[in-house]
Amino acid sequence: MIEQTLSVAKIRGTTAYLQAEPKPACEGCNGKCGSQIFSRLFGTHKKLFPIDLSESVEVGQKIKLSLDDSQLVNHGAWVYMAPLIGAFIMMFIGALLLNLSEPLQILFALMGGVLGFLVARYRVSRIKHQVKVVKIYPISFSVKQIDGD
Repeated sequence: MIEQTLSVAKIRGTTAYLQAEPKPACEGCNGKCGSQIFSRLFGTHKKLFPIDLSESVEVGQKIKLSLDDSQLVNHGAWVYMAPLIGAFIMMFIGALLLNLSEPLQILFALMGGVLGFLVARYRVSRIKHQVKVVKIYPISFSVKQIDGD
């Protein structure tokens, strides 16, 4: 099980939109590693994760979710392997069966990769992830020190 604590960003009816807090990849590289560079390149737009809740929650409240990781391997295999296998199959068809020239073999491999990507996209859209609410944390009030107390 993979667990993550998220914050409630907004609420619409019984649907709560959760947002993860950004996590620094590490402190050792001072922002010179690949993950820091990619986060700067592609921005820090935060995605909202909708989840239907039967309990009432408030904006800012923390919720811990768990994800069954048994489907993640299946998901990753389709995403990474289907385009690669499609490219190899189409390249071998172009080279061995059709005796095509090298530029046409490359074109066949690209078409196989795209076909593999479309197959992976279809298969991955059918995989359902079981996300469960583990705990809903109560809202904690900040304590302010008042002068003279």
